[in-house]
Amino acid sequence: MTDGARSATPPGLTPREVATHCPYCALQCGMTLRADDAGVTVHPREFPTNRGGLCQKGWTAAELLDHPDRLTTPLVRDAATGELHPASWDTALDRVVAGIRAVQDDAGRDAVAVFGGGGLTNEKAYALGKFARIGLRTRHIDYNGRFCMSSAAAAGMRAFGIDRGLPFPLADLGRADTLLLVGANPAETMPPLVRWLTEQRRNGGKLIVIDPRVTATARQADLHLQPLPGTDLAVANALLHIALTEGWVDRDYVADRTTGFDAVRRGVAAWWPARAEQLSGVPVADLEATARALGTGGRVIILTARGAEQHAKGVDTVTAYVNLALALGLPGRDGSGYGCLTGQGNGQGGREHGQKADQLPGYRRIDDPVAREHVAGVWGVPADELPGPGVPAYQLLDSLGTPGGPRALLVFGSNPVVSAPRAARIEGRLRDLDLLVVADLLLSETAALADVVLPTAQWAEEDGTMTNLEGRVLRRRALRPPPPSVRTDLAIISDLAARLADAESTDVDPADANPASVRPAAVAAARFPADPAAVFAELRRASAGGAADYAGISWDRIDADDGVYWPCPTEDGPDTPRLFADRFATADGRARFHPVDHRPAAEEVCATYPLHFTTGRVLAQYQSGTQTRRVAALRRAAPEAFVELHPDLATRLGIDDGDPVRVTSRRGEFRAPARLSAGIRPDTVFAPFHYAGAGRANSVTNDAVDPISGMPEFKICAVRVEKA
Repeated sequence: MTDGARSATPPGLTPREVATHCPYCALQCGMTLRADDAGVTVHPREFPTNRGGLCQKGWTAAELLDHPDRLTTPLVRDAATGELHPASWDTALDRVVAGIRAVQDDAGRDAVAVFGGGGLTNEKAYALGKFARIGLRTRHIDYNGRFCMSSAAAAGMRAFGIDRGLPFPLADLGRADTLLLVGANPAETMPPLVRWLTEQRRNGGKLIVIDPRVTATARQADLHLQPLPGTDLAVANALLHIALTEGWVDRDYVADRTTGFDAVRRGVAAWWPARAEQLSGVPVADLEATARALGTGGRVIILTARGAEQHAKGVDTVTAYVNLALALGLPGRDGSGYGCLTGQGNGQGGREHGQKADQLPGYRRIDDPVAREHVAGVWGVPADELPGPGVPAYQLLDSLGTPGGPRALLVFGSNPVVSAPRAARIEGRLRDLDLLVVADLLLSETAALADVVLPTAQWAEEDGTMTNLEGRVLRRRALRPPPPSVRTDLAIISDLAARLADAESTDVDPADANPASVRPAAVAAARFPADPAAVFAELRRASAGGAADYAGISWDRIDADDGVYWPCPTEDGPDTPRLFADRFATADGRARFHPVDHRPAAEEVCATYPLHFTTGRVLAQYQSGTQTRRVAALRRAAPEAFVELHPDLATRLGIDDGDPVRVTSRRGEFRAPARLSAGIRPDTVFAPFHYAGAGRANSVTNDAVDPISGMPEFKICAVRVEKA
């Protein structure tokens, strides 16, 4: 059976029942959806990642399918009243095309930008990148995954030559003798993963957590290191210092499989444990116990997550833990290695196929002439027509509506009004645009500002593929079609491309035109099919030969094998559950050490702003909360923002549990009730970032960015706290 002939219902299931995956995090838990006259219900499914488990978010995911807040018709803003009103698809899309043409005619192709999301399917991420580059012919495209995985991705690329969150199957976690989690709280962010942590400890393994808070995950650890936010890099260098001193470095591995160790060895010589303790607050005894567990364990895994990565030095921090893993000889060894916990549902696949500012499908660089020729050939355009690299997400958002910056923005699957750092500033930038178009299933805070809102299908109403945190490509299957006036993102992109091409062709005198430059609507529609199977078939060709090679992955093969791990170059050849067994993805096959040193946070505390502020997630909410804040059970479990602070700090500030407090930084403020906890450092306060309005934590976060990855410094800034 070809990809195009694949039914939405696999063998063994009735037409009102379908096997698919959760729409939330990158664990992509297996689930079965069943529809009857009472509605759609979710049932856990035995799948390798979740083994029949679901979290509360997964259990309640179907409640949004028929939610009263769901968008079911396009909305267009009335110029006279400023209000959004229902409109036909023709009216809405004509408004979008007219706005795009007006902006580009006046200010050039790059005056229009595209902002995507890490929850889009592989097909949609691929189509969106292609649409930006040959439909709009703009260099300006990036996505919210820049705020999630970019630091770990950049560190992985420069060390290993490839970026795959887990270069080994998730089940390896359960076999580890020592498992180190750095800035990770899977007990709240991806609860079914905790089954592997429980199995690891049941098998006699040791779990060590590095986090400034006593999280639900840290409470399960054998050892919890509680550093000052922003000092994880110093801790990593101290751990390597101890490993060197004690003789735990695998010198044969370093000599045979790596380069650059001498410079790292010289750099960490200055990070004796007492110095790291003074800076981070982690006791020397805990540093030594951690280094011993890592250096003497049989199977050892080091994992980083957003707590270590969302910093203006996030790439260097991840690199420090990669250096530690390489020095201990972990990557490529059975049951051991370094990995990062991808956050968003398609955080892995979403960064592989063209949403990133500097990237083409297959994880190719857009400034690589060979890559440009290959992808341009698949797309049927001259390579010199492809634009060059754009700018990272925050720089793009902060340039909107400014002189020389984009004047129109198309948003798919993202809500930067809540999720971006220095969010009030970004909200202002969005208001300054000539045209804001948002495709979403609910009226998010960003959609509420739009000139045109396009209602999109939900995960249970479309086919496609997702790539989970292991690099395992999975099938998303439709249970039912979307409502009559709702379209898929692929259909929207296809229609926009056709309308833009049709409008462009009417401006060209056929007698004067170069035939290659005239793009009639029929040709454009063929280039942007709305059928996800057709898009995936093209994605396979475009990715062939790239780092993230999907050429050998078909929907049939995914169905037969519980997913397929990339790279998979040929249909009859093996996929790659484990990377680095024989060589790394570098020119000489060796991994690269990089010397890195601690540097202070971009903003340090002072008399006016004397406290460290950090953000994170809670169990019942997800990302910007657009979906989960509308689910009754999740709203009851976590109804509003809060500010977590230590009781000693609260006493000093005259704050009681539940008091309304105001948190202020140099960029803004937010307000929420106080929640007292002895599990946070007395010099640090915490708030979840899922909430909008007065409780928007990202109103205060720092927009300083990592110079390599473009990651903003979400995890530390200086604030003051007072009773509101």
